[in-house]
Amino acid sequence: MSCSCLMILQAGAQQNSDEAYRRPLREVLDSIQTRFGVTIRYPDSMVNNKWVSYADWRFRPGFEETADNILKPLDLKLKKDKERVYKLSVYEYYRWTPEEGWAELDRIAALYNDKKSWEARKAALRPCLLDALQLNPMPASPGSKPIITAERKYKDYTVQNIALEIFPGVYVSGSLYRPLRYKGKIPVILNPDGHWPKQRYRADCQYRCAMLARMGAMTFSYDLFAWGESLLQFNIDDHRRSLSMTMQVLATLRITDYLLARPDADTNRVAITGGSGAGSHTVLLTAIDDRIKVSAPVVSLSSYFYGGCPCESGMPIHACGGRTDNMEIAAMAAPRPQLVVSDGRDWTDRMPEHDFPYLKKMYGYYGVAEKVENVHLPDEGHDFGINKRKAVYDFLQRQLNLKPFPKLADGQPDESGVVIEEEKLLYVFGDKGERLPANAVHGFAELEMRWKGRR
Repeated sequence: MSCSCLMILQAGAQQNSDEAYRRPLREVLDSIQTRFGVTIRYPDSMVNNKWVSYADWRFRPGFEETADNILKPLDLKLKKDKERVYKLSVYEYYRWTPEEGWAELDRIAALYNDKKSWEARKAALRPCLLDALQLNPMPASPGSKPIITAERKYKDYTVQNIALEIFPGVYVSGSLYRPLRYKGKIPVILNPDGHWPKQRYRADCQYRCAMLARMGAMTFSYDLFAWGESLLQFNIDDHRRSLSMTMQVLATLRITDYLLARPDADTNRVAITGGSGAGSHTVLLTAIDDRIKVSAPVVSLSSYFYGGCPCESGMPIHACGGRTDNMEIAAMAAPRPQLVVSDGRDWTDRMPEHDFPYLKKMYGYYGVAEKVENVHLPDEGHDFGINKRKAVYDFLQRQLNLKPFPKLADGQPDESGVVIEEEKLLYVFGDKGERLPANAVHGFAELEMRWKGRR
């Protein structure tokens, strides 16, 4: 046998069925780029030490089918960046095509056809949601007193920061906005934070809460888990752990307990509104807590998006009832008033076409189809901008019997009376966390140990 033949056989030994025709992923991606004339961008960390079994057998005449065959077993996918340029990304279990999401919602909706069958379905879903969140039974409250800072007074509203111990050693921080002057009991509005930069310290959070206070409500803006002041106890990466979903639900339940126990709280006028991840949270809390009478999820709700953060979908709530989705969970609010705000540049882009008619049908079971509303902003994107806030102000004004919000000449909200405070003024525990209680948990490992041992 010639030397050249021996070399071919030795090289070929790396490419046979005994070795599952394995090739390095980087090499396979190079082949895809050459064969189909595309560019695939990726960091080295995504391809290092990754192999493709039966690599050459997975190639097909078309680019998309080839990429799908090769990347799916590795839980990877391509996202189109621009013409013939793609970015390698991880498989997103929470993101479906509209057609897939609509088909799944249709399957779910076929399980009931009237109020009686829907009520039976809802009665089965609610305890399952709590089980999936590991909140059945509910952990005992620590019973500690809230930590409250001095009140700051502005022209027609006040602000003070409050922290609550939601689980032994675990604190949630927020800011309570109230009208400067009021008599009797006033509505309560929960404002969980979304996933945008600067957390609850950013301007749109302050505008929203201060404006609602000026309209006559007490509004509480508060941090996500491992977000905002919670970073004194946990790392930002801990926010993407599944237990963060449970901690956030527990936080809202404890906050609701506290606010509704106040002598000035009107327990018959309780609302929740949040955007993005806090919109998912708004939907879930309304489904499991009847104390919430009105809800307004913003740029979050969709049948083909389950929540891109583990704090929205990390616990197996969507396995309940033989599988559910966020639209069905949103329907659990019926017949309580609900506003869905959607836009044209994220996964809420097609809300009016299929998903909102489903909600109207569900509210129709109670004879109150008009109590669910959709404000769709097709030319806007994923934010809590002025038009989203205007929709929320208008809806909550009507549903909670608030004062009209101040308007500019063009009808837009006049938010000029709101003072945007610097971040450190919104802290509970001091500029450097020096006032964090001595019993505070430090690190996710300690929390996880305490959580597992809670029973």
